[in-house]
Amino acid sequence: MVRQLSIRKLLVTIVMLAFGIVFLLPFAWMISSSMKPETEVFQYPIRWIPETFQAVKNYTDVWAGQYPFYLYYWNSIKVTVITTATSVLVSCMAAYAFAKIRFAGSGAMFMIVLATYMIPAQAILVPQFIFYRQLGLFDTHLGLVLLNSFSVLGTFMLRQFFMGINNEYMEAAKIDGAGHWKTFFRIGIPLVKPAIATYGILRFIWTWNDYQNPLIFLKSPDLFTLPLGIKKFADAYGEFYSLMMAASVSAIVPLLLIFIVGQKQVIEGISLGGVKG
Repeated sequence: MVRQLSIRKLLVTIVMLAFGIVFLLPFAWMISSSMKPETEVFQYPIRWIPETFQAVKNYTDVWAGQYPFYLYYWNSIKVTVITTATSVLVSCMAAYAFAKIRFAGSGAMFMIVLATYMIPAQAILVPQFIFYRQLGLFDTHLGLVLLNSFSVLGTFMLRQFFMGINNEYMEAAKIDGAGHWKTFFRIGIPLVKPAIATYGILRFIWTWNDYQNPLIFLKSPDLFTLPLGIKKFADAYGEFYSLMMAASVSAIVPLLLIFIVGQKQVIEGISLGGVKG
């Protein structure tokens, strides 16, 4: 029986490894192409190791070329980091309130919050645009940050984890004289840290890749984020695939780093959610 389980585990591992290699091939081709001269990009059979390394020239053309790629990069980092931090904090506070604070109408209010998730984002673009122009937030990074500072999905997900915290911890903190703020920061957040890390990574990825909101709410080229910058770059250099691959690799690097740094917390969050019931 043990031997059968070992063989089954080995087969599953081999199959998953094969699928992993298949999924990584496009990424490997993108990195390889970003280091090639244009004439070698579509050579067949594929040369994974370039005959002529042109990485320095390709990446220099992207970062120091006609379009200020470094500025788009900085704009994306600024907007994404601030948005992620704000959204995580707001979602945590809302989730804690709905999970651990009893007040009149809390259940109905939470259902209203969930109901707003069913409204497509495209359906409220025009009212949001008019509202932001009236507030003077159009064509500003602050406007982009505020657009994603509250997340129904983040509130719902974190609420489920806060509800898994034993109420005895909260009662003990209350007996010791701790208010809701102290309980939230000293007890609540440390206990759901894996879930917070998971949501933070998801929010970072969503904001970093967001194309629609910057397209609608930004007008000045010096405020453009990376998705808009890459679109402008593609309009000018779309036929140069080596440069496009270099730009794409540059855009993906922060996402890889944030996931590598936070993968342990993500795995803990998934495990915690799986055994909570």
